[in-house]
Amino acid sequence: MGLMEFLGLAAIAVGVFLLMEGVAWAAHKYIMHGFGWGWHRSHHEETEGVFEKNDLYAVVFSVLAIALFVVGSNGHPVVFAVAVGITLYGVFYFVVHDGLVHQRWPFRAIPHRGYAKRLVQAHRLHHAVEGKEGCVSFGFLYAPPVEKLSAELRSRGTVVAERQARKPSEPRPTVS
Repeated sequence: MGLMEFLGLAAIAVGVFLLMEGVAWAAHKYIMHGFGWGWHRSHHEETEGVFEKNDLYAVVFSVLAIALFVVGSNGHPVVFAVAVGITLYGVFYFVVHDGLVHQRWPFRAIPHRGYAKRLVQAHRLHHAVEGKEGCVSFGFLYAPPVEKLSAELRSRGTVVAERQARKPSEPRPTVS
């Protein structure tokens, strides 16, 4: 493989990595908060143990990437590059979302400034809504400005309505 071919395949992998944020956003908003809520609900509720039902989505996406690696390894380098891009996105998702945001593994750094802080705050605002409707910030590696998300939640009134509907003795479900 020549340098130009390698650079072209690397560009495809990087492009797929970037494109995956849009794919993940759409899957999160329309599948996970839609007909796939049965699996995703566990991510919005307190769970015991290391795994939650929502982790099945990672299994599905991993199987897809593995299948693309198999096809790509049989003489289809562009498909292989696509598999690399998807896998890189999955690694970043695991480190940033599961590690930094939800601290599901020994990753106890809490960001106090910059992009990482905004990412954590945006995802916490996503979890401010108890159910599948009315959430904001469906991306995983891109976070809209927190002020914009807060204003959107206030304008919808979902969080306030949920608090008013909850009995005083019912604590709000927490998500780590």
